[in-house]
Amino acid sequence: MRHDELVETSVDAVVSYVDRAVDQMAAIVTELGDDLANRKPVLPGSYSPYAILRHCLGVMEFWGGKVVAGREITRDRDAEFRARGPVTGLTAATADAKRRFRGDAATAEFAAPPRGGMDDDMSPDELEFSSQGHALLHVLEEVTQHLGQMELTRDVLRAAAAGTAPG
Repeated sequence: MRHDELVETSVDAVVSYVDRAVDQMAAIVTELGDDLANRKPVLPGSYSPYAILRHCLGVMEFWGGKVVAGREITRDRDAEFRARGPVTGLTAATADAKRRFRGDAATAEFAAPPRGGMDDDMSPDELEFSSQGHALLHVLEEVTQHLGQMELTRDVLRAAAAGTAPG
């Protein structure tokens, strides 16, 4: 038995968990406001909460829109990590991305092969390209991983703004 045959997962369940993680990230950037949401911690390789959420929206668009639904999309992954702007615009983009992802996911045939292609730096042998279901689970993996990253980033930024050490 393969590791991915142990549990059956519905598309609706995956989408619900993705929505919850993305909603929590949107709440964090809203709570931080324009200034802190656009700051990066003074740590090597760190990103602002704004950029982290923008990247997650790109993940949803690529994996849900292109890989699952087969839509042509334009994505600049590197720009996602440099993104800056007003929180209100990002929260509006988040609501739109959630609607698109739910629509894309509704087209999924969990065990079917992906409908869309991959980027140049990806291999068709990667687990995420095994099926449309694997692609949707990868979105869940990414947004929950980045939610944790954002929670830590928020704590570091708050501590720095207050002049205290986190913890």
